[in-house]
Parts: sequence; C-alpha cells; structure tokens
Amino acid sequence: MTAHAEDDAGELSTDGLPRKKFSGKKLVLFVILPLVLLIGAGAGVYFSGLLDSLLGKKEEHAEVPAEPAQPDPHAAPIFYDLPDMLVNLNAAGKRPAFLKIKISIQVSKPEDVPAVEHVLPRIIDNFQVYLRELRLEDLKGSAGMYRLRQELLMRISAAAHPVKVKDVLFKEMLVQ
Repeated sequence: MTAHAEDDAGELSTDGLPRKKFSGKKLVLFVILPLVLLIGAGAGVYFSGLLDSLLGKKEEHAEVPAEPAQPDPHAAPIFYDLPDMLVNLNAAGKRPAFLKIKISIQVSKPEDVPAVEHVLPRIIDNFQVYLRELRLEDLKGSAGMYRLRQELLMRISAAAHPVKVKDVLFKEMLVQ
C-alpha cells in the first residue's frame, strides 16, 4: 500500500463512521446529572456523620458537668402561704372595685422557703403593682384566672430567681 492508499483508508474510516456529538439533552443526562447526584450523596454522607466512622475519626466529648440531683416527683409538695392582699382594681367608673386574694406558692425544695421569705417584700410589691392595674374584665372567666396565675408565676419567678417556684395557687379570691 502506498502512502496515498493509507490516506484514503484513513479518510474512509473517519468519513465512513459519522462522528457523533453529544446533544444538550444527552450531556445533561449522562454527565451533569450523575455529577450532581454524586456530589449530593457525598454531602449527605458527610453531614450525616457516616463519613467520620468510615475514616476512623472519633468524636471528642466535652466534659459535661453533672446535673444537680432532681427532686423526687412523688415527694410531698412544699407550699408557702403569702400574706393576704387587698388591692383596689383599675375601675373606669366612680365606684371603686376591690380584690381580696390569698395566694399559696409551691416551691421545689424545703430549702427554698427561707429564700422566698428573704425576698417576700419584693414579691408582694410586684404583685401589688400588677394587681392594681387589673380591670374587672381581666378577671372574668377561667381564661382570666389562668392569665392571672401565669402572670403571677412569672413575676414571682423573676423576684425569687434562684428559687424554682412550681405553681401559684389561689386559696381565696374575692372581687367586690
């Protein structure tokens, strides 16, 4: 074979087989989509923590301080009775309205009672200021009682901060 024949054979082989180009759809389907799936799977494995166990990395746990002993939930509850309070309510009319209330609070531990007694003037002051701004409409119905209980619980928890106050109980409530 001569050099010319080899050239003809080369041309035939390239011309005989049509050269195929990847169309846009095939490029996306066979190249880009698998790449995106592999990257997504790799990110999922990395963020789920499976990759750490495969690579042999060990987690370092920080020292967590031991939590204080939790009180027994079945132990007898500890109650502390606050002094009776008599306040005038915020009334729009000429006739004054009064609220007489007896409150008992439930604390977590018996050791909390002296701490409550120590801040008792602050607790009473917070209650007096809040109760004087109430209107008769604020106390109507079970929803009014619930809001009053939650508000007083929030105020006593703020006043006696380190002490954990569990509940505010109404022993007597008279609106006149």
